[in-house]
Amino acid sequence: MERVYKKELLDDLSVPFEEIRLNMQELDFINTWLGGHDITVSGIRKLATGLNTSTKEPVSILEIGCGGGDNLRAIKKWADKKNRRVELCGIDYNPNCIAFAKQVFPQARYIESDYREAKLDKKPHIIFSSLFCHHFNEAELVDQLRWMYENSQTGFMINDLHRHRLAYWSIRALTRIFSQSRLVRHDAPLSVQRGFTRGEWYRLMTAAGIPDAEISWRWAFRWLVLVKK
Repeated sequence: MERVYKKELLDDLSVPFEEIRLNMQELDFINTWLGGHDITVSGIRKLATGLNTSTKEPVSILEIGCGGGDNLRAIKKWADKKNRRVELCGIDYNPNCIAFAKQVFPQARYIESDYREAKLDKKPHIIFSSLFCHHFNEAELVDQLRWMYENSQTGFMINDLHRHRLAYWSIRALTRIFSQSRLVRHDAPLSVQRGFTRGEWYRLMTAAGIPDAEISWRWAFRWLVLVKK
C-alpha cells in the first residue's frame, strides 16, 4: 500500500467550529474504544518512570497537534490515579481545536500556534504527539523529529497509524456506518493511507540523526515510537 499525500479536511482552517467539535468528539470516542488513549498513556508512563520521584516536582508534558485535548485529559486521569503531579500543555495551530480543548479540558495550558513557532518558557520533560505525524511529508517529519528531540529534556513519544490495507478498509466501513461527522468519514481512512510502516519509521529516525528509537506495534494498527535521551 503506497503512502498518499492528499490533505485531510481537518488541515483546512476554514472548517467551522461545529464541524470541528463533532470531529473531536468522535475521535475521542474512537481513541477510547480502540485503545488509542491507552497507547498514549503507556508511552508517557515509560518516559516518566523514575522522573522527579524524589523532588515531587510536576512532570511537564507537551503535546504538539493537541486537537481537542482528549490525550491530555487521558494523561491527567492516569496521573491522578498514580498520585503523579503533571504540568500539561497542548499546541495546535487550529483556533477551533484550541477553543474546543479549552471547553472540555481547561486543566491544561494551550498555545494556538504552529509548534515550530511556539514560545516555550522552558523545555518540557516529555514531548509527544498522537495522530499528528501522518499530516506531514517525510522531509517535514524529519525536521519534526529533530525538534521534538532537541526541545525535550527526557525524550519524546509518538502514537500514530500503521499503513495497512486491513486497517484502511476496516475504518472506512466503520466510519461510513457509524460516523455522523463529514470530517471523520473523509479523514479517518485517508489518515491510514498517510501512515507509516515500521521500516519507514526507522529510516526517518536515521535521517533525523536520532539513535535507539523503540518502535513497537500496538492494537489497533498503531505504532508507539519512544525515544529516551
